Amino acid sequence: MADPRGFLRYERTGPRRRPVESRVRDWREVYLPFGREELTEQAARCMSCGIAFCHEGCPLGNLIPEWNDLVERGRFAEASDRLHATNNFPEFTGRLCPAPCEGSCVLGITSEPVLIKQVELETAEWAASSGVLAPHRVGTRTGKKVAVVGSGPAGLAAAQQLTRAGHVVVVFERAERVGGLLRYGIPAFKLEKSVLDRRLAQMEEEGTEFRPRVAVGRPDPSSAPEVPGAAAPDVSVLSATALRGEFDAVVLAGGATRPRDLAVPGRDLRGVHFAMDYLKSANLVCEGTLELPRITASGKRVAIIGGGDTGADCLGTVHRQGAVSVTQLEILPMPGPVRAPDNPWPTWPVILRSTAAHEEGGERLFSVGTAELVDDGSGAVCALRADTVGLGTLDGCPTMVPVPGTAFQLEADLVLLAMGFLGPEVNGCVAELGLGLDARGNVAVDESFATSVPGVFACGDMVRGQSLIVWAIAEGRSAAAGVDRYLTGREDLFAPVVPGQLALR
Repeated sequence: MADPRGFLRYERTGPRRRPVESRVRDWREVYLPFGREELTEQAARCMSCGIAFCHEGCPLGNLIPEWNDLVERGRFAEASDRLHATNNFPEFTGRLCPAPCEGSCVLGITSEPVLIKQVELETAEWAASSGVLAPHRVGTRTGKKVAVVGSGPAGLAAAQQLTRAGHVVVVFERAERVGGLLRYGIPAFKLEKSVLDRRLAQMEEEGTEFRPRVAVGRPDPSSAPEVPGAAAPDVSVLSATALRGEFDAVVLAGGATRPRDLAVPGRDLRGVHFAMDYLKSANLVCEGTLELPRITASGKRVAIIGGGDTGADCLGTVHRQGAVSVTQLEILPMPGPVRAPDNPWPTWPVILRSTAAHEEGGERLFSVGTAELVDDGSGAVCALRADTVGLGTLDGCPTMVPVPGTAFQLEADLVLLAMGFLGPEVNGCVAELGLGLDARGNVAVDESFATSVPGVFACGDMVRGQSLIVWAIAEGRSAAAGVDRYLTGREDLFAPVVPGQLALR
């Protein structure tokens, strides 16, 4: 702890954003460069607590006080080593993670928490620009082959760990390019794809092989498609059974991709789309695969149903496409600006959060339930009818119910459904392999992330349900540990990731 009074000397100052009027005209990341002197001051605010609750808040068990201290001292190479000891992709989490570690920061009891996320991001970017992130090439191979299905953060973390353990690893991805939600779900203004490509290039140099446009698992022909437009054009289908026969182990990391739908009259009207279909279309244009988006907000009145991160991603995209107006609807009440009495530290603070997209415009409505989507007479949506809602009961269960006399109508000719996800698809490889499911419909695994089928493992949102990128990386690492133990019997190469526990490389 280089400056034991740093938390008294310096106030928290976050990163600054580019002016709204300029950033909504492009798809580049919204934040301005963070100064080195300012960074070391923010790292100096870390108190190096005897019991570092930030460890417990971070699913990866990141060694936060250690790399804060190293950054304050200007020892960035060592800070990068400590950062990468538990996190394969800090350049992703530093941009996209909501920072539960900051919610658990001890300094946050009486003051603003340490700017952990920014220190993490700047350390990761320093490492990338300075050349210290050389590929980790393994001299001796095990002779074992592992297939990873899905190239989101969980699949990539598992693949990198297993490649570095000496196994031959092939990653299968059904989309046009590798990256999963990092490429097609997250807008470029939050994560420029050059950052993703940079890490994928490192993984390829380490020996990981990527095969895009390959869907694993033959869908049940009697089952309707559950994720409209999820697969790339010209995708080939590979039998999951055949894959299991070709590889010594299989890791499933396909995510929780079944979107929650809206069961109201008018749902089937033209102009009503799932958020992921909309975001993927925009990202395909940004990467040059499409000339024009399949779904556009240009010149339209937009309603976004869902007040979470996916809804905010839609909001920022809508602004850049030139919508006439946009309203984001959330069924839950508006949170307060500070923790409520029943939401004490170190639990995650449930407070009102505004993203860069909210700063760019649009209206936010809370405690709103959608009742109907209105037909313009030609089969297209033209409006949304809704009510103010409050907590009530239905069939003895607590739920949000309409408040009498509060009905209103909102004009909209594009409606985006961003209400979260129900779980993994079960009509493809899950059904073909006959994998067991838990009570929530996720793939069931044991403490080693092994499924009910020998040699088949699963991790990330397929197991946990819709969650954070940091949990996906943590579970990808843990699944890799389970696979390595299954293939080699080694117990000391990896340790399962749990909050507050170091995952050894």
